[in-house]
Amino acid sequence: MDEPDQLKPLDPAYVTVMRIGMAIFLAIPLIGALVIETAQLTATGLFIIPLAFLAAWLVFVVPARRYARWQYALGADRLRIVRGFLFYSDTVVPLGRIQHIDVHQGPIMRRFDLATLTVHTAGNHNAGVSLPGLRHEVAVAMRETIREYIKAAQG
Repeated sequence: MDEPDQLKPLDPAYVTVMRIGMAIFLAIPLIGALVIETAQLTATGLFIIPLAFLAAWLVFVVPARRYARWQYALGADRLRIVRGFLFYSDTVVPLGRIQHIDVHQGPIMRRFDLATLTVHTAGNHNAGVSLPGLRHEVAVAMRETIREYIKAAQG
């Protein structure tokens, strides 16, 4: 019988990365609301105040909750990724089915030395599973562990 997977959390710096990404995403609607407010096209505070409260919630509360719901485990023969609360997902990827492995970083993630590990499995074009928020060295080490497993299984 298999041992239960010891799930690990993502790197805590990923919360900051998500907050920065959300703030960048919300900058455009906030600027638009500010333009409407300064042009006095509506009643004062009609757009900017609700949008500012929504933005504060999306930047400070949501990323921490999302972070707390992500966990992963790399077992001897599988990668398990658990995420979500309302829409819960527990994905198990057998290492033997992995066809391709990516480790990638965007500019914000690179600044915090984080990366996303993406594994592509045999199947249709959407057969990929991503695990964001890993320390770059951890993602590279996981990629190499998976690669060695595939190499040993084939030869």
